[in-house]
Amino acid sequence: WGKGERGIAVLPDRVPEFRQGVAKAITYAHALGCEQVNCLAGIAPQGVDRAVLENVFAENLAFAAEKLEQAGIRLLIEPINTRDIPGFFLNYSDQALALIDRIGSKNLYLQYDIYHMQIMEGDLGRTIEANLSRIAHIQLADNPGRHEPGTGEINYPFLYDHIDRIGYSGWIGAEYKPKAGTEAGLGWFSEFAGQGSAAA
Repeated sequence: WGKGERGIAVLPDRVPEFRQGVAKAITYAHALGCEQVNCLAGIAPQGVDRAVLENVFAENLAFAAEKLEQAGIRLLIEPINTRDIPGFFLNYSDQALALIDRIGSKNLYLQYDIYHMQIMEGDLGRTIEANLSRIAHIQLADNPGRHEPGTGEINYPFLYDHIDRIGYSGWIGAEYKPKAGTEAGLGWFSEFAGQGSAAA
């Protein structure tokens, strides 16, 4: 990560390393009691055709999904906005869902980051509802600034109610940069926890 890498799953010259990493991920996940693993696509190398990278990514995901399924762990993929990570291969929910369809594994799911998808495409509530069975993890942060929910333009009270109403039962995680320190920034959770069973 310190070298600027954001995953290696799309890199044609790193396939053996990726597959070795799957075995390590399983070991770590079991040690931590982790039921899901997010596979970051990585930054697309310049000069390589996108179709080639997509084929590498799809083959790596198919391999990982099978190995993780055997280990009782779900595999997730996450689109990330192009502003925070320029060149990241996977940027839109439709791209991720098309890959999930292409691979056809029952063990491959979407990790839906509300912050990233607000920047890239909006239409948050409809996208979550339309793909409810394929989303296994939702992440929260507001925009701009990737700060606590409730500090920006995203209508989180609506989304909390919406996610609860449509019956989402997967994980919800907060991934944000506190504006005034971690403890000072936890006030948003009191409101979230009081808005229905989705918060549990």
